[in-house]
Formats: sequence, C-alpha cells, structure tokens
Amino acid sequence: MSERIWTAALVVIGDEILSGRTQDRNIAQIASWLNVQGIRLREVRVVPDVEDAIVEAVNQLRTRHDYLFTTGGIGPTHDDITVDAIARALGVPVVVHPDAQAILADYYAERGGLTEMRLRMARAPEGSSLIPNRFSGAPGIRHGNVFIMAGVPHITAGMLDALTGSLEGGAPVLSEQIGCWVAESEIADLLVSTEHAHEGSQIGSYPFFREGRVGCNFVVRSTSRQVLDACAADLAARLDAGGWPAIVGGI
Repeated sequence: MSERIWTAALVVIGDEILSGRTQDRNIAQIASWLNVQGIRLREVRVVPDVEDAIVEAVNQLRTRHDYLFTTGGIGPTHDDITVDAIARALGVPVVVHPDAQAILADYYAERGGLTEMRLRMARAPEGSSLIPNRFSGAPGIRHGNVFIMAGVPHITAGMLDALTGSLEGGAPVLSEQIGCWVAESEIADLLVSTEHAHEGSQIGSYPFFREGRVGCNFVVRSTSRQVLDACAADLAARLDAGGWPAIVGGI
C-alpha cells in the first residue's frame, strides 16, 4: 500500500502582483517549507483584490487539497478584503478576535495606539485561531484547513516558522540547532547556498543581542535524518571556514 501524499494549494492575493509592480517571493518559500513538512504544493492561483475572485479560488482549492494557504490582503486599509472574502467563502461572520486585539493593543501601545484602522487587523472569520507574528504584531489566521497569512515575505516566513511541525503530513520534522556569534546579514548568502545544497532541508535564522554581542541561532529542519545531519554538518563547516566558530546545540 503506497504512502498517502498530503497536498496543499496557495492563493496569492493582490493587484500589485498581477500588475507586475511587486514580484512574488512567497510561492518559493511556502513550497520549500511545505516540502520539509512532508506536504506537496500542488496548485498556485494568483487573484486580484476582488472579493468574488477570492471566494471562488478559496472554495475550489480548500476542498481539493488537505491545506490551503493565502498570502496578502490582511493589512489595515480599506482594500485589504481577504478576511471578509474568506469568511464569506466559509459561510461564517467576521468578528474581532479578542486575542488578536490584545496582541495589537500591546504592540501599538508605544506606537500611537490601537486606532480603528489598526483594529481591522484583529478581524477574523468566526471560529479562527491565530498564527503568531513576531515581526509586526498582526497575527495570521487559521480556520480549519485554511491558513491566512501576510503578503510581506519576511513576515510570511515567520508565520510559517510558527507553524512548523504542527501540520499533519507525510513524515515528522526533525531539527538540529547551531549557534554562532555573527550578524545575520553577514551570512545570509551562506545560509541560502547551504540550504539549496541539501534538498529537503530548511534553515531558520534567529538573531539576538546578548552580552553586548550580536549572534544567531540556526535551526536546521528536515523530515530525513540523513539530510538533516548532512545539512547541519555542512552549515557548521561553512561557518567555521568563514571564521565564525559554530556552536552545536546553539547559544
């Protein structure tokens, strides 16, 4: 009996993507992340900021696949209509999520306060749970098998990281941590090239400032122990060769 293949789809939402003003970077990073979770990205659809188009795409793809991800259209402005459209697709009302409101109130306490427009980012389809966002306060949203995320790639990456290991898929995710006293910006290319050299791996980077020094912890993940060990060893070797001693287990 063959092993079940878990699948996902992605709806990229935004007029700016279709016009060419903005180049999408989320497709590649979501596909890579899903691969590490043992899930295959099977379909991607790019739709405009039009409610009917979003509803149609969401209702087709969420029933065709195990998971559906959306990116874009969850900001504070009037044209951010993703939450309203998905709530309509799901047949539930839009509500202000109390936990999201509390998160945003805390985040904006010293940034001008939680205005009516900012409160829009606490709106969610009724019955939703939240996806943490460590960058800009406003959380992502999960409702059943639908995951509603930001369009800004580094924020999307953080939300994906928060979801790592929480989705049922083809195989469990294994991880190893390596620490290094180095600024993240200095080794960004090294991280990308190392990850690309080991298909089925993913490297998360977590910078910190401690003891008056800048450092990073790197979490290497894979569903394959062999791939994980090879990638972690390669990353440690590349850091050492660059003059940044790797600390296995993290700092």
